[in-house]
Amino acid sequence: MTTEPFDAVDVIKHKRDRHELSDDEIRWVVDAYTREVVAEEQMSALAMAVLLNGMTRREIATWTGAMIASGERMDFSSLSRPTADKHSTGGVGDKITLPLAPLVAVFDVAVPQLSGRGLGHTGGTLDKLESVPGWRAALSNDEMLRQLEDVGAVICAAGSGLAPADKRLYALRDVTGTVEAIPLIASSIMSKKIAEGTGALVLDVKVGSGAFMKTREDATELARTMVDLGTDAGVRTVALLTDMSTPLGLTAGNALEVRESVEVLDGGGPADVVELTVRLAEEMLEAAGRGGRDVAAALTDGRAMDAWRRMIAAQGGDPDAALPTARESHEVRASRSGVLTRLDAYAVGIAAWRLGAGRARKEDPVQAGAGVEMHAKPGDTVREGDVLLTLHTDTPERFERAEAALEGGIEVAPEGTSHEATPVVLDRIA
Repeated sequence: MTTEPFDAVDVIKHKRDRHELSDDEIRWVVDAYTREVVAEEQMSALAMAVLLNGMTRREIATWTGAMIASGERMDFSSLSRPTADKHSTGGVGDKITLPLAPLVAVFDVAVPQLSGRGLGHTGGTLDKLESVPGWRAALSNDEMLRQLEDVGAVICAAGSGLAPADKRLYALRDVTGTVEAIPLIASSIMSKKIAEGTGALVLDVKVGSGAFMKTREDATELARTMVDLGTDAGVRTVALLTDMSTPLGLTAGNALEVRESVEVLDGGGPADVVELTVRLAEEMLEAAGRGGRDVAAALTDGRAMDAWRRMIAAQGGDPDAALPTARESHEVRASRSGVLTRLDAYAVGIAAWRLGAGRARKEDPVQAGAGVEMHAKPGDTVREGDVLLTLHTDTPERFERAEAALEGGIEVAPEGTSHEATPVVLDRIA
């Protein structure tokens, strides 16, 4: 029987008592947890100690490196063009990946977008794209490389070989009240992104009621930590802090968001979605050494749409097929005339989730057509009886709970009330 170089209880006590863990301790504990030598309850205790006492930049970098070392690393060096990726910390109506990946591909930068599924009130990119008939999320590494060379963009599921230690720890954090630990959030995101092998990374760190980080202070700390991790690992990394107090665009839900993304690729779509898509594309191109391009022009002249159609078709999808629509709809109307001053992202996200657009557990199915369509945004003048939202679902018994989620999330102030719009991009951290 092999003797382990450390004892899990000693490592837990070190962090509990506010000491820095050594590089060797960190590498051992992550590896031993992956090998199931460190028990779930021991890692739970360590995760709580990290939540309460934090980690230094060195500790977080070593922890992230150990997570990467637990699995495989992808290699895009054979591609004829540079790579750039984007990661969003998640929000409501956040469909930006869909128009962004083909838009960046137009400018000869490959976008290997490994995406996930939705959980709770935040939507998942793969769930959205699976509403396109025939489209498939699972690609082999060879298929992914071929598509990046041929099309320039791929949106697919991450393979199980990338940072397997993170997969176990992610599930554990979910059930032990340690999800909010910034060192663990940062290392979870960045271990997968660094292992993915992209040359440049732009982070979209959401802040507000519908985001994981509710305050500017926490969002800034997370963004700074992730930028430092990427930089230390040799990946050109920049972060934008973006507003998630109100949903992005005018839709929240899978097929609804695909339809809106196609409108953006066709030169239209809501102004906030277009603005953030263009800004992130500019940052990705700059980080990949392809800056100074007229990005917005590619949305209006059809080039981005061509790249989208090729990307969807390459993964078995039919870009011309009709998207699913829900069988039932219900309108939410304004109770008074005035100025819409609040449309809370979290409330809309919970409503979309209750309508069937999201899942409570990873194994739950989602309804492709379910979700919320918004007909007004904060700052708009509305009249009593105007339709503010349309709720969509296949199961009408869900309407009552969805409406309950919206209570207190919509505010209409008297006419003449001034409303100062929150900018989409709040800050840039590099």
